[in-house]
Amino acid sequence: MAGTVRKILEAPKTLRSIPISAAVVVDKTMYISGQIGQDSTGKLVSSDIKDQTHQVLRNMRDILKRHGCDYSNVVKTTVFMADIKEFAQVNEVYRKYFPSDFPARSAFQVSVLPMNARVEIEAIAIVGPIVDAAAIQSKL
Repeated sequence: MAGTVRKILEAPKTLRSIPISAAVVVDKTMYISGQIGQDSTGKLVSSDIKDQTHQVLRNMRDILKRHGCDYSNVVKTTVFMADIKEFAQVNEVYRKYFPSDFPARSAFQVSVLPMNARVEIEAIAIVGPIVDAAAIQSKL
């Protein structure tokens, strides 16, 4: 049977009561569900935007690692914030995880996030090695 292959990465046990996958991989593209600052117990790490952003990106790292990827595989993120005025604080943390070759990104203020989180980030990543176009161009 020919077709596109889809693989579901299960959500952590703390989220299994809601209908969500941690990520879905279709061919070589990984769609990572929105992550909030929950720790392994399912509780928000704190009410601080920086603490939550760190936890969001650690959660994303764990999902990426489960499929042999890291932050360099991420090509697009979408950031949802309870208060857009906290964007500079989110960026301060975000830059630690994405120091260069930034993924494309959109950012929005929303009225409310699950568990009254301050930030949620979803991502799209490419599974497997990625070759930068500049590296190819320099060899020509």
